[in-house]
Amino acid sequence: MRDLFDRMRNNKGPLGKWADIAEGYFAFPKLEGDISSRMKFNGKEVITWSVNDYLGLANHPEVREIDAEAAAKYGSAYPMGARLMSGHTDLHEKLQNELADFVNKEAAYVLNFGYQGILSTIDSLVSKNDVIVYDIDSHACIVDGVRLHLGKRFTYQHNDMESLEKNLGRATKIANETNGGILVISEGVFGMRGEQGRLKEIVELKKKFNFRLLVDDAHGFGTLGKTGGGAGEEQGIQDEIDVYFATFAKSMASTGAFIASDKEIIDFLKYNMRSQVFAKSLQMQLVEGILKRLDILKSRPVIKQKLWDNVNKLQSGLKDRGFDIGSTQSCVTPVYLKGSVPEAFALVKDLRENYKIFCSIVIYPVIPKGLILLRLIPTASHNFKDIEETLDAFSSIRDRLTSGVYKKISEKLM
Repeated sequence: MRDLFDRMRNNKGPLGKWADIAEGYFAFPKLEGDISSRMKFNGKEVITWSVNDYLGLANHPEVREIDAEAAAKYGSAYPMGARLMSGHTDLHEKLQNELADFVNKEAAYVLNFGYQGILSTIDSLVSKNDVIVYDIDSHACIVDGVRLHLGKRFTYQHNDMESLEKNLGRATKIANETNGGILVISEGVFGMRGEQGRLKEIVELKKKFNFRLLVDDAHGFGTLGKTGGGAGEEQGIQDEIDVYFATFAKSMASTGAFIASDKEIIDFLKYNMRSQVFAKSLQMQLVEGILKRLDILKSRPVIKQKLWDNVNKLQSGLKDRGFDIGSTQSCVTPVYLKGSVPEAFALVKDLRENYKIFCSIVIYPVIPKGLILLRLIPTASHNFKDIEETLDAFSSIRDRLTSGVYKKISEKLM
């Protein structure tokens, strides 16, 4: 028998193996100051492209005011207990009704956290007799939710309808044998690549297969569609999404999430989602703050337009300069470069220290070996000056990468 901790001491994992180099800088960095397009990192002001504050509401004066008033009025504890037992209020109901109306569903249910919310939603929607079919590029929260499933599950290749159809055929055979159903899961926007899920094509397959569709629209809610109603509204098929999920952690610049569906489905989930039945309700100060944020989203389209002005300026500028930004169809802006992990570290340090640009770095094993992904999140808080400075910086670091500068630096570091 070995000590349980031996595995952890001997193998820190594919990301953890870089901890000695990455800790506090590339991993777990500390951004300081008000959430905005420019914050401080290591005591220096940097243009910040790694905060999911799409609509710029985090530091909006009206939002800050209502957050402060709600905190003073309710504190951070009220209501105490789970919603089912003692944590339900009129404001929770008000928020749910407004969210349901906004995303064109019969009912909604406010959740205390996004990650555990989608995980628990998946767990509650299926039994061991049911089959799950989900996009292979799904976020970790979806993967973890699927892992709880005791029945069969299949992945389909990312946004590949031929692969989905093939796996729906396999799922149908099993569901017929077990007298179960089929749940298909996609994201509205895939947060790493920025691609929208092919929801319109997925719902077309309902004509051939019997399944229900769950969409995690964390990056689409508030940013896509005429009103900000998300990827379903953008693609004109919101009515065909059977269970709609979105988080407050991005466009709403807060904490929590919600699910929306037919009333009878929401009623079932309210009484069966373990992460809500057995966990504390979303605090009132957050509920009141989210109501204000939702009101701003609905009543001031100019904020969403400002976001997309910045998105279009940034993405067109990158493409004009020959950068590979993949096939993003959202605000998420990936920039793909070729290089090793050590080169990526050298490049990002140069970008932050000498060009004063802070963005997220994604490396193997999240993406294939030999690729470096710099992920930019434009927001309504950015301006064209931020964008032009960033474009110039990216052109410079690309030249340094291709000329071998970062390879030489990384050899010294390693």
